[in-house]
Amino acid sequence: MYTPSHFAEAKLPVLHDFIRRHSLGTLIASTARGLEAEHVPLLLVESRGDYGALQGHVARANPIWQVLPDGADVLVVFQGPHHYVSPSWYPAKQEHGRVVPTWNYVVVHARGRITWNRERAWLRDLLERTIDFNERAQPHPWRLTDAPAEFVEPMLDAIVGFEIPIASLQGKWSSARAAARAIGWASSGGWRRSRAPRLTSSRSACGSWRRAGDYARRSTTTRGWPA
Repeated sequence: MYTPSHFAEAKLPVLHDFIRRHSLGTLIASTARGLEAEHVPLLLVESRGDYGALQGHVARANPIWQVLPDGADVLVVFQGPHHYVSPSWYPAKQEHGRVVPTWNYVVVHARGRITWNRERAWLRDLLERTIDFNERAQPHPWRLTDAPAEFVEPMLDAIVGFEIPIASLQGKWSSARAAARAIGWASSGGWRRSRAPRLTSSRSACGSWRRAGDYARRSTTTRGWPA
């Protein structure tokens, strides 16, 4: 991923926090059938190796686990908030017109080698930890044991788990707002007054172009126009 230095994010705690908040990853791999992409909820295990590990599962009916062998290189993309940025939002448009459209976005790439796992005990533990993580904010968290055992057990036969020890992490915090402020093309007040639409109606989701800018301001100093 092309990442100018002023948009690069390399701090491991920041990258891990981002993955936890945006845990639906796009698993990308090259197989004998060509490029494959799967959208998979993932669990970050921070204690594994230098960068942590990703764990998840796919349906056993999904052929990806048969065409992608153990040890194959994979890329996982975690996409955060994003939004189109109009030149009309810059005061500089009226002053000299030397502005262009761009896109605010935040993304993390994780690379590693995948290993598949069909052991029932491992799968049950994975499901319990994944459910516990995603239910933690609920007033009455649901547990895997809340479902009848005779209902859960056959489902373990219908999935295949995997683990990806992370070999490298790359973060890109591309924020037009931060870049514009750095070079004097926009004021914070002008951005606040803009009529940029929200990406989602959910208050719990990171859903606006402002959030993408916020991510960038919290973690890196931006000194140029987004690329």
